[in-house]
Amino acid sequence: MRSRGGRSRARAATTGTAALLVAASAMLGGCAPDARSGPVVVAPSAPTSTTPAVSAPPVLRPVGEPETLASGLEAPWSILRLPDGGVLVSERDRGRIVEVLADGRLREVAVLPDVVAGGEGGLLGLAFLPGDGADAASVFAYFSTDADNRIVRMPLTGQPGELGLGDPETVLDGIPRGGRHNGGRLAVGPDGFLYATTGDAGSRELSQDPDSLAGKILRMTPDGDPAPGNPSGSLVWSLGHRNPQGIAWDAAGGMWAAEFGQNTWDELNRIEPGGNYGWPVVEGRAGDDRFRDPAVQWPTSEASPSGIAIVGDTIVLAALRGERLWFASPALTSPTEVDDAFAGELGRLRDVVPGPDGELWALTGNTDGRGSPRDGDDRLLRIRLADAD
Repeated sequence: MRSRGGRSRARAATTGTAALLVAASAMLGGCAPDARSGPVVVAPSAPTSTTPAVSAPPVLRPVGEPETLASGLEAPWSILRLPDGGVLVSERDRGRIVEVLADGRLREVAVLPDVVAGGEGGLLGLAFLPGDGADAASVFAYFSTDADNRIVRMPLTGQPGELGLGDPETVLDGIPRGGRHNGGRLAVGPDGFLYATTGDAGSRELSQDPDSLAGKILRMTPDGDPAPGNPSGSLVWSLGHRNPQGIAWDAAGGMWAAEFGQNTWDELNRIEPGGNYGWPVVEGRAGDDRFRDPAVQWPTSEASPSGIAIVGDTIVLAALRGERLWFASPALTSPTEVDDAFAGELGRLRDVVPGPDGELWALTGNTDGRGSPRDGDDRLLRIRLADAD
């Protein structure tokens, strides 16, 4: 595999519906949840940055039953919807990217070399970057090798039904890899830069180490250099993360991330540049000025959130262990209402993305070695949404 610019990019990174939620101050001093289940909304420990005023889009909730768009996926991890209507899905353990055709059939597009699956590692996130002048449109992929996690870039060719990917070029390598906590979500933000989530790779102390790429959200140019405006001039956008696996932006450009807790609290965080989200010093709300508190936290038995999406003014989290979707709104201010849907009906849920016409697409994750596969698993699903009002 070639490195862009001919050099390594390894760098020091110098049930049923949940009710309206209780105020958390008295209940949540960073200790274990009490006997009550369900999410808890908490106030941020520090003010968030100012974002442009925009008209609030609608708050949305699911209606009807999910519709299967494709079945027979093997340990799928990431959905990538392309502007021209094409759909790609990564399969973690096979290192394979497949195209989902209009009739639901799966077509192999690429099997990436050097992918070494095992534990929570393998082929993980995908992201799309439009072409610019002489540069072709690109697909980025995040995957595990036998030594590290890395990000590669591949030129995208063809039209829906016959999509192709060129040779992968390494954008960034040297991200610590572990049997668990590899992060792995990729997205091109509204600013045009590439964001990547990384886990602590099972070494908790790395999350607070500014010179490690582990336990961070990274922000970079398409060639893997630190993006202009990064807080410390390195790749690090935020730190103190345990295992973030979902990122999305609201209508005002505010960034949100979902994060796996250890034994106590899973988190939905509003991400601020340079923010420290506390792991491993704290899990969940701390009320400590050194750290950013989550906007919402859940007992780990009810969430384990992987992918997230924002549709309208609603943040949607795909819950693995919790086996449901969580809907949190409003996104433009901070969620005060959180509801779940499909609890126990679909099994583990790995990823969600906005679909066409205001709908939601979701990916089940029952063939990843931790679920109980059902007939047709794993599946890509369409979920209709409607204004909650």
